[in-house]
Amino acid sequence: TEMMRALGYPRIISMENFHTPNFMLVSEVLLWLVKRYEPHSDIPGDVDTEQDRVFFIKAVAQFMATKAHIKLNTKRLYQADGYAVKELLKVTSVLYGAMNTQGGERAELPEEDSTKFKFDLGSKIADLKAARQLASEITSKGAVLYDLLGKEVELREARTESIARPLEINEAEKVMKIAISSVLEEVQKTKDMLNNVALDEASLEAKIEKRKLELERSQKRLHTLQSVRPAFMDEYEKIEKQLEKQYSTYLEKFRNLTFMEQLLDDQRRTEQEMFEEAANMLRLIQNRLKEEEQHLLKSGGNDDSDLEIQEDEGSDSEGDLQATRHRIGTETLLQGRVGTRIVGSMQGGDMEEDGDSGDSEIDLDEDEEEEEEDLEDDSMEIAPGKSSLRARKPEPLEQSDNDF
Repeated sequence: TEMMRALGYPRIISMENFHTPNFMLVSEVLLWLVKRYEPHSDIPGDVDTEQDRVFFIKAVAQFMATKAHIKLNTKRLYQADGYAVKELLKVTSVLYGAMNTQGGERAELPEEDSTKFKFDLGSKIADLKAARQLASEITSKGAVLYDLLGKEVELREARTESIARPLEINEAEKVMKIAISSVLEEVQKTKDMLNNVALDEASLEAKIEKRKLELERSQKRLHTLQSVRPAFMDEYEKIEKQLEKQYSTYLEKFRNLTFMEQLLDDQRRTEQEMFEEAANMLRLIQNRLKEEEQHLLKSGGNDDSDLEIQEDEGSDSEGDLQATRHRIGTETLLQGRVGTRIVGSMQGGDMEEDGDSGDSEIDLDEDEEEEEEDLEDDSMEIAPGKSSLRARKPEPLEQSDNDF
């Protein structure tokens, strides 16, 4: 009862509970002890039928035998009376002893955590290392003990002979004197070592004092060097001020240069945009002129009435006006040339008139060639129109100043 209370069992157990068989209490105590020993154990707690009770007792006994090496009597546990308490004490005493070795602290757990056993391995690393070392030592010593026990048959006779031999006082006294002399030698060695330690301590203290004096001298020298102003300090400060001025000038020029470069980049960007815009405009104008040339080529076979209609309708573009003017001038020249060729009569005239007429024809031809060259130089876009006009035969004049 006291052990269960110390372990933190939530229910109070009295001696009267086991005067009569009480399997429910025994099963509850067994399950709580198993959970306390191994929180992650998986043992069913069903004890309603006889078969479930037998299975429960077997599972608990097998678990305690394998995990804790505790042999339980299953018949006494199944009786659930005073004999079952003796079996329960085997498990309870182990847990109670483990709790006492850890410092005698009571494991007072709340009711909801009563079935949980918390064990923190993080704080037991040192104990784990010590346990591993002890385990290795136990293994090695066990092997040595096994070898010695194997020699027990031979050593037993020697031991019995030594025990049966009578003890000689002289030999014992001699051995004791040897042991005493060895102990005295060790004591003398220890005293000598202590004296040497004292001498070493005195020498070390002298060295420490010497180092302290050297440190004080070095500190005084350092203070004197810090208080003295170097000879080149004035020149250094002067050069430092000049460097500050030069640096400020450099910063100002660098800012100006950066600003001017930014302005230059903006100007170049603006010029590039204007150039691209002008190129686009020229491209549009060229496309428009090409379309007008094609239109003029298609409408080149029309007569002067078409020109009058175009003039009446009007055009907003200067290219249309120039093309129309050039075409009108070209047709007029061609008509004039035809007129000069047909001027005259079938009858023979005087030589002077013939000469005058020949001169007039030469002059007209020269004037026409000059005007044609001027027209070719003025506009390259109208050239196809001129070729078409030249190829086309001139129409005869409806009215002429020279009659036959």
